[in-house]
Amino acid sequence: MTNYQVIIIGAGPAGIFAALTLIEAGVTDVAIFDQGKDITERERHVGRDLLMGWGGAGAFSDGKLTISSEVGGVLNEFLPGPELERLLLDADGIYCKFGAPDRMFGLSPEKAEDLARKARLAGMFYIPSRVRHIGTDNCYEVLKNMRRHLDGRLSVHVTSQVEKITTKDGRVTGISLADGREFGAEYVISAPGRSGADWMRKQAGQLHLSSATNAVDIGLRIETPAVLMENLTNEGYECKLVFHSPSFDDKVRTFCMNPYGEVVREEYGDIITVNGHSYAGHKTPNTNFALLVSSYFTHPFHEPIAYGQHIARLANMLGNGPIVQRLSDLLAGRRSTPSRISRCITHPTLSSATPGDLSFVLPYRFLKSILEMLEAMEGLTPDIFSHHTLLYGVEVKFYSNRIKLSPSLESEVQNLFVIGDGAGLTRGLLQASASGILAGRTILNMISNN
Repeated sequence: MTNYQVIIIGAGPAGIFAALTLIEAGVTDVAIFDQGKDITERERHVGRDLLMGWGGAGAFSDGKLTISSEVGGVLNEFLPGPELERLLLDADGIYCKFGAPDRMFGLSPEKAEDLARKARLAGMFYIPSRVRHIGTDNCYEVLKNMRRHLDGRLSVHVTSQVEKITTKDGRVTGISLADGREFGAEYVISAPGRSGADWMRKQAGQLHLSSATNAVDIGLRIETPAVLMENLTNEGYECKLVFHSPSFDDKVRTFCMNPYGEVVREEYGDIITVNGHSYAGHKTPNTNFALLVSSYFTHPFHEPIAYGQHIARLANMLGNGPIVQRLSDLLAGRRSTPSRISRCITHPTLSSATPGDLSFVLPYRFLKSILEMLEAMEGLTPDIFSHHTLLYGVEVKFYSNRIKLSPSLESEVQNLFVIGDGAGLTRGLLQASASGILAGRTILNMISNN
C-alpha cells in the first residue's frame, strides 16, 4: 500500500488551494485524487467533464471572486469577520498570481448606500461586495496554470474514484478506491465539491460524523436584455439581493449574475439543470441571473438532495432537458411555444431549451416566491417584470449535509478535514478556495508541532 503524508480528495478549487498551501510551505508527500479527468483532457460540453476533474466545476465556471464575508458560504461562522476577509484576500491574491485580471468591480460607498436604500424601499436587502471577474474563458486557463505550477510537486491521481475514507480508533488512516486499491495517509482533506455532496453525505454516515441537514436551493434562471440591468451591473458587475416573499416568508436570493452572458446546461449524472456563464473575451446581448428559494426541511424528512433531484428530473421529463418560458406566458397560464419565443425581444442564449410551462415543474410556493421577488425588482431595474423576460428551469444547487467541524475545519475523526461545497460550508469559488487554505495551514501547524 502506498502511503502519503496528506491525501486530498477532490481536485476542485478547495482541494487545489489546500495543495498549493502545503506544497508552497515545503510539504512534498501530498497526493490528490479526483474521479474526473485532468484539466487538459476535459471538454466543456461533456456533462461529466463540466463538473468533475482537475479544477472541478470552477474550471468552466464564470469565475467570479466575491470578496465578502456575507456571501458565498458560512465560513463567517468559523472565523471572525476581519480574519475571514484577510483569508479571502489571500485566496484572491493567489488567483491573481496565476492569471486572474487586475480589475475589481464594486460600487463606491455612496452608490452602494443609494442602491441599498432603493432595495429597502422595494422590500429587499442589498449586500455590497467587491467582485473580480475572471470569465469562463479565462478561468480554465488560470486553473491550468495552477496545474502546471504543481506538476511534479505532488502525486495527481485522476479518473480515480474514492470509495471510502478509512479510519482506525477514531483517527483517519487513508482511503480506498472503487477499484480496490488502498492508500494510507496521516492527514486526509475531503473536498469533493458540490457534485460530490451525496457521496459526502454517505461518508459522514459511515464514519458516524455528526451533521445537520442543509438547505436546498431551487429556482429559475432569468434572462433579459442586458441594457435593462446595466444600472446594476456596469460598475458592480453582480448585484446580491435577498428578499423574503410576502406570501410564504421564504428566502429568495439572486445568484450568479452574468452581464452579457449566456445560459448553459449542467449535468449531474442523469440530471440536467441550468446555470449561467459570462466571458471576458466576448459578449451576448443578454444578462442572466438565478433567483433561488432556500428550503430547510425538518423531521422526519432528511433528504433535501433527493428532493432537488426529483424537481430537476420532473423538468427533464417534461422538457427532455431544460425548459424555457416567457414570463407573459407563465402569468397567462399557458405554455410557451417556439413561435411565442421567437416573438420575444430577448433571444434565448440556450437554444436547446424546450419551450414549455414551468408551472408543471416548480411547487406553487417556489414559483410564487420567485415571481414576487422578480416583481419587487422593478423598483431597482424597471421592465424586468415584463413579458419579454425569459425563465429557464430548473436551477438547483445541491449542498452536502453540514458536517460538524472545528474552527479549523477538522471533523470528529482525528486528522480528517472536510472543506468546500462538499462540507456544506461554501457556495462560491472564493470561499471554497479559502477553506482549502485554512485546512492546509492547520495541517502545517500540526506537522510543525509533531
